[in-house]
Amino acid sequence: METRSFKKRFRRLVNMSDDLDRDGASESIRNGIHFRGANVFILACAIIIASVGLNVNSIPVIIGAMLISPVMAPILGFGFGLGIRDNKLVRNSLKNFLIMVSISIGASFLYFLLSPLHLENPTELLARTNPTLYDVLIALFGGFAGILELSRKKKGTVLSGVAIATALMPPLCTVGYGLSLFNARYIFGALYLFIINSIFISLATFITVKYLKYPVVSVGDSKSRLSKRSVTILLLLVVIPSVFSAVRIVRESNFSRHVEQLVSTHNTIGRSYIYDHKNHFTFRHSTVELFVAGPTPTDLELESFYNAAEAEGIKRSQIVFSDNNLVTGIAALETDMVKDMYKASEQRQVVLSDSIKKLDDSLAFYRGHGALCDAVAREVVVQYPSITRVVLGKARTLTAGSKSDTQFVVLVETAVPLSQAELDRLESWLCVRLDQKQVSVIQSSPTK
Repeated sequence: METRSFKKRFRRLVNMSDDLDRDGASESIRNGIHFRGANVFILACAIIIASVGLNVNSIPVIIGAMLISPVMAPILGFGFGLGIRDNKLVRNSLKNFLIMVSISIGASFLYFLLSPLHLENPTELLARTNPTLYDVLIALFGGFAGILELSRKKKGTVLSGVAIATALMPPLCTVGYGLSLFNARYIFGALYLFIINSIFISLATFITVKYLKYPVVSVGDSKSRLSKRSVTILLLLVVIPSVFSAVRIVRESNFSRHVEQLVSTHNTIGRSYIYDHKNHFTFRHSTVELFVAGPTPTDLELESFYNAAEAEGIKRSQIVFSDNNLVTGIAALETDMVKDMYKASEQRQVVLSDSIKKLDDSLAFYRGHGALCDAVAREVVVQYPSITRVVLGKARTLTAGSKSDTQFVVLVETAVPLSQAELDRLESWLCVRLDQKQVSVIQSSPTK
């Protein structure tokens, strides 16, 4: 009983039959697919705004452009026409789809051709040159949201066009950017992403139309009704590329994830370091190019790394070492930072050498000064037998005008006091002997 009750509540929760407006949705799609008059200018303005946002790497500007973009109608119309087997709607949708693409690429091409701003690393533009699983999911669920919003009675609470414009506008702008640079990588990469997104939006619309059981066009209108064979062929043309693209994108995403896991957990091979890597994708085979710095790994170290890679799901045939990156010695590690460290070390060594030389000079001076004082003291005692003790040294003098100076002071102790004439003669001799302009001799009696 509880299971049945839950199923009933769940069915009531997801039931959309009471909230569907099939006639209104059909009329809205048929009227919205045409690009003429104001729609052309609105689309061109939205594309230019998105191009500005991509040019300056501004996400808010890109979102603002998506709010006013009318790009979703022809793609929804194609999927809707397939679902209800309406030949005329499919043709009109394809025709207006081509018109929409031409206007969008032309507007973005003119903007990027005339724009004076050229970024060295346009990350938002580069992100639209290689489709990922996330782009496919945005397109698929954007298509579901778009047709569901148009199918219900109470419209306007969901900005489904933003989700669809997210998948379509940036790639179209990037195609125009590539054309302005004549860069094939930008052109074909972004165009491939745009086509894949368009296919998945149409596929989501077709699935939803069938699920909601939209009525096919009347039997009486035989010219407008697509045959089952035509629907099958068109559906295969939509589904088969989308399946191949989805499989490829999933494989590439898984390979990238495995490579990131390998490099993060095994970033060394012996004494070598993996400082960068680059993935290369082809339909049949994907490889990763590893950039390694340090001594060349031994065979044993490489075998250990290959085993770790296989544990992550990467075959050894998928690992490529760049020829110029397995380098020997520390020369490969000599970056600008290392050079700056070497230079700073050399400067410190020069400063230390200067300091040591100054200390050696000071030490030599004081050693010579001490030897000179000893010799002078012995000569004084020999010349003046009455002198019993001699003390020599430099002293600072301060005059009344606060002017300081240094001079030699000689203190002599005498058994018999020297006369003034003897003191003057001793001072004169000391000036010559010590090579000083002034020497003061102080006489004292021996302490009793």
